[in-house]
Amino acid sequence: MRIALFTETFVPALDGVVTRLRSTIDELLKVGDEMMVIAPSYGEGPAYYHDVPIHRVASVPFPPYPQIKLAPANPRVGPALKNFGPDLIHAVNPFVLGSGAPLYARRLGVPLVASYHTNVTTYARFYGMGIGEKMGRWWTRTLHNKARINLCTSETTRKYLSENGVERLHVWPQGVDTERFHPKKRSEEWRFKLSGGHPDAPVLLYVGRLGREKSIGSLKRVLRAMPEVRLALVGDGPARRELEEEFAGMPAVFSGTRRGAELSAAYASADALVFPSTTETLGLAMLEALSSGLPVVAARAGAAHEVVEEGANGLLYDPEDPDSLVETARRILENRDLRARLGEGARATAEPRDWEAATAALRGYYEMALAAE
Repeated sequence: MRIALFTETFVPALDGVVTRLRSTIDELLKVGDEMMVIAPSYGEGPAYYHDVPIHRVASVPFPPYPQIKLAPANPRVGPALKNFGPDLIHAVNPFVLGSGAPLYARRLGVPLVASYHTNVTTYARFYGMGIGEKMGRWWTRTLHNKARINLCTSETTRKYLSENGVERLHVWPQGVDTERFHPKKRSEEWRFKLSGGHPDAPVLLYVGRLGREKSIGSLKRVLRAMPEVRLALVGDGPARRELEEEFAGMPAVFSGTRRGAELSAAYASADALVFPSTTETLGLAMLEALSSGLPVVAARAGAAHEVVEEGANGLLYDPEDPDSLVETARRILENRDLRARLGEGARATAEPRDWEAATAALRGYYEMALAAE
């Protein structure tokens, strides 16, 4: 199968969409599929991912969030696609660059599959763009309804999209690299770093984008109520400086973006992952934590309940109740036996959710799109 992938973000950027896309490409290569990626330019970004060519499109930073690149399709995309000759086009999170995918699919006479990964329109209000939320939902519905098949990453998101008029919806199952993220990756060196030099103290870990939409500021309540606890934040984003000022004088360590072995060690060396976001379509960090044997404390919102099973691999709290987060964090950090049991449940939950199975399901959707009239 020859697959052209339009994506609004790709390497060298690092986020949940990029992780899923890289892992999917790895699996598709194993079964002999051929691909090309159409993605925004990132300065000197690579021209290939493994043997997969990346057609870079000129982009500009999104002013409120410069890490996001906006790349309108340009005339060179068409010839590149024609030369590649895809059997199918997959638009990943189509919004700007991906908005051209329906046109190219129609011109080439191939089916279009689209997948929804990020609540872009919901995030608009966190960046002073609430006026665009209604228009954004219309744009999302318009683009996705041009696809033969629409994919999303959770049942919660499927319901949300269906209520907003998106049709032909299916769930693309969760995946995680269970070898890369493993309890055996625990590191005393990383325990020391995450705890700010206090390895015997309880360590709460946050992994992800440092953005206003992530509700990270709510974690100050835990540090005020439990002064012995250390908070480690792994990731970067537009709110980092603001958050560093908010947490000044508190036992919080900002470790920046970590990749590879460092990220694996960070997960395995903490006591629990805390996930305060209420706007997630899935939350890949939760899966990576579970695979690392790390129990999760998550807001009972979005798709969290599809990853975190209360009392089995983590605990959920009420994001509307200021005391609920503190009480839940206290319960998990002060009870070693509970934490150990949840850690074992976390690893057991993650083990069947590998990228091979997730990509096999995706390939089944591709075949469904190719077979449809």
